[in-house]
Amino acid sequence: EVQLQACGGGLVQAGGSLRLSCAVSGFNLDDYVIGWFRQAPGKKRVGVSCFSSSGGGTYYTDSVKGRFTVSSDDAKTTVHLQMDSLKPEDTAVYYCAAAYFSGVGDYFYTWRNQEWYKDWGQGTQVTVSS
Repeated sequence: EVQLQACGGGLVQAGGSLRLSCAVSGFNLDDYVIGWFRQAPGKKRVGVSCFSSSGGGTYYTDSVKGRFTVSSDDAKTTVHLQMDSLKPEDTAVYYCAAAYFSGVGDYFYTWRNQEWYKDWGQGTQVTVSS
């Protein structure tokens, strides 16, 4: 059974940092792309970043480039989203999700499509105060 569990959210002041973690189980991380999404109050859920542990592309939405970094642990059981220089507009519920990727082609134009991800973790709240 594919399972993802996100944690690490909290309250932080603007300019601070948080590290979110997505613990994955029931599948080989090398066969999947892990996406990070967020949903701000009153807004639609949108893509933040995606990561492949097998050497596929790692992508970020423009608003977080240079501030957020996604990686996995050596055991490939957890995917982290390191968030630095946080801004109040980063306040949202953050979700991780998994999409099977065969390794053929690229997902640069696909990773933001939430329908591509079949399995989702529960959200974790990030609140950035000004």
